[in-house]
Amino acid sequence: MSKALTALAVEKMKPDPARRLEVPDGLLPGLYLVIQPSGKKSWAARYRADGKPRKLTLGPYPALELDAARDAAREALRQAQKGADPAAAKQDAKRVARERAEDNRDSFDAVARLFLDRYAKPKNRGWKEQARLLGLMPDPANSVDADKPKAFIASSDGAAKNWTGRRIQDISRRDVVDFIDGIVDRGAPVGANRTLAALRKFFAWAVERDIIVTSPAAGIKAPASETHRDRVLSDEELKAIWLAADDLSWPFGPAVQALILTGQRRDEVSGMSWKEIDASGSTWVIPRARAKNDREHDVPVSAALSAVLDKLPKVAGDAKLVFSTNGKTAISGWSKAKTSLDAKALAILRKWAKERGDDPAEVNMADWRLHDLRRTAATGMAKLGINLPVIEKVLNHVSGSFAGIVGVYQRHSFADEKRKALEAWGSFVTALVSSEPKGNVTPMRRAAE
Repeated sequence: MSKALTALAVEKMKPDPARRLEVPDGLLPGLYLVIQPSGKKSWAARYRADGKPRKLTLGPYPALELDAARDAAREALRQAQKGADPAAAKQDAKRVARERAEDNRDSFDAVARLFLDRYAKPKNRGWKEQARLLGLMPDPANSVDADKPKAFIASSDGAAKNWTGRRIQDISRRDVVDFIDGIVDRGAPVGANRTLAALRKFFAWAVERDIIVTSPAAGIKAPASETHRDRVLSDEELKAIWLAADDLSWPFGPAVQALILTGQRRDEVSGMSWKEIDASGSTWVIPRARAKNDREHDVPVSAALSAVLDKLPKVAGDAKLVFSTNGKTAISGWSKAKTSLDAKALAILRKWAKERGDDPAEVNMADWRLHDLRRTAATGMAKLGINLPVIEKVLNHVSGSFAGIVGVYQRHSFADEKRKALEAWGSFVTALVSSEPKGNVTPMRRAAE
């Protein structure tokens, strides 16, 4: 009769270089310690199913110790006594897992991450904008992998979220049309055009890789005609928007005011973290991973912006995000917030009209977008006498004055000039909002030249 195995005996057993050994456990018939000629050890249970001998591998030693191996073997032997076949069940589970893995490999978001990693990132400086249009974004809680597409997560309202779990082969032309129409219905026809262009490129790449046979986005016309935008908010509109932002729900209100004061892009402001602001609180550093043009960008923190930031709560969370309700993810739902902001700003403009003796019913606010705040800031700085190259540096433009060979050899940071420009712009906005005379704002022409 075989002896009961002990933990010490199992540890000390030696292999036979010439053959595999199976050592039975005298305490639990059916349990075996398998020792390979290489010295690797594992556990197995032997039983009969449908009159045929069967073997179930339980796991490797020492990851699976003796007591745990006995427990696993007892359960397998009980199942066999009831007529089940644990080994066959294990193989079925592996097959299902393999099929699920294969399905996940072809899911829209998995293929989109592969597209970004293998095609967009190596070939396109603006690959993160492509990621955004496909509905993927860096995980705010994982700053280490912020530049790795395979670690990106789905945004709240993008294609990756809309088609989560869907195999790319199962996405039809009608699915694409419905998704694009939904963006148009949300009031973003130009955004729908951009998203469709990104989907066309993505699906075409998938065809080239033989992941799909035909592109479901091929031949779909852009839903909106486009004209170059030149919308710049008037001083009165800008003041109304600022005051409306004061009454906007957290964290959108302060984020809108930060957009006004910095002239930076919406997603850059949305993802701002306290870790990106230096210890002195004087400079906000947008890391390369979050900057649209793939270049780290220093944004001087003006006194006006500092006044906004000083009032904000610091929400707990590893990401340490400035504008976040949970401290983990950047704010989303801008469309709904913008609708509320528009209504509040229009109410303010009509109130002022009534106070002037004008008919408030005749006051309307022309269509504008959050990106127009960036153009308004640039135009406002120009009116204050800021030189164009300085404004372009504030906006982190790599075209214009710094395109081509100039951008290669011109390495001046413009740090002092940018700080003076944003301080002047912040002073102007502060004076405008508090209804101080514009004459109190000193133009920056001499300082910037």
